[in-house]
Amino acid sequence: MDQYLTQFLTTLADEKRYADNTISAYRNDLGQVWEYLRTEQGGVVDLTAVGPELLANYVTSLQNSANDYAASTVARKIAAVKSFFSAMVARGVLPLDPAAKLTSPKIKKTAPKTLSTDDMERLLAAPGRSGSAKALRDRALLEVLYATGMRVTEIVNLRLDDVDWESAQVNCPGKGERRRRLLPLGPAGEPLAEYLHRGRPNFSRDESPATLFLNHRGQRLTRQGVWLILKEAAETAGLDGDVTPHTLRHSFAKQRAGSGADLRHLQELLGHANISTTQVYRPLVAPDDTPAPLIGAA
Repeated sequence: MDQYLTQFLTTLADEKRYADNTISAYRNDLGQVWEYLRTEQGGVVDLTAVGPELLANYVTSLQNSANDYAASTVARKIAAVKSFFSAMVARGVLPLDPAAKLTSPKIKKTAPKTLSTDDMERLLAAPGRSGSAKALRDRALLEVLYATGMRVTEIVNLRLDDVDWESAQVNCPGKGERRRRLLPLGPAGEPLAEYLHRGRPNFSRDESPATLFLNHRGQRLTRQGVWLILKEAAETAGLDGDVTPHTLRHSFAKQRAGSGADLRHLQELLGHANISTTQVYRPLVAPDDTPAPLIGAA
């Protein structure tokens, strides 16, 4: 992979502190355009020779691909290309941005999938009350996800000292470089305390990190581990279709909306950098009069 591409990905990881899965997505998307440029330029990529027309042809190739990419996938790949070339201009590698006028396909927004109150109760009860360390951990994990609306990356990075028991809040680490936010634990406080008292000590080892949730080896619970826990709970609860961590996040937003939260407050709770992202929940929440983005929010 070209040095500029490698340096760009390193910057995303070291300076912008993007999550590993985000870096992986950038690597895959930019690797694809790199192969296209290499083919079009005779085997060696020359950034200075990349013009708007060549990149427009690349977008056309995506849209006509036998892979039948969804509009959202094409939009993501275009966003990666635009980010890379914008960075090259900022670093002085290129005088002009050949991707500046690339446009993304319109994406039809659909209402996010949520769980009904009954389904959510069944899901939260799925780990059972056996008192085993695994049951205590899984129940606490699901309760915290639903009570706070955190992203899966955020919850696996929670540390023991991120929980403020006096205020019954959790200090969410946020996404990338964005600021932390305090989120009420609500009903998740009790199962979380029980897990920390009777569950986590069974997972902990001398070399264990100070992260809140640990796996059976005493290491930080991974994103994949959370997905497997949720999949197992959904199957136990007899829920149809895919239930993902984001399903709980959407269900949290729906619950908050039903409690009277306005769009701005919901944006703060979810940690959206721009309120336009939160607007997918507009039918569920009360409107507000402050459409400007919340600077620095996660």
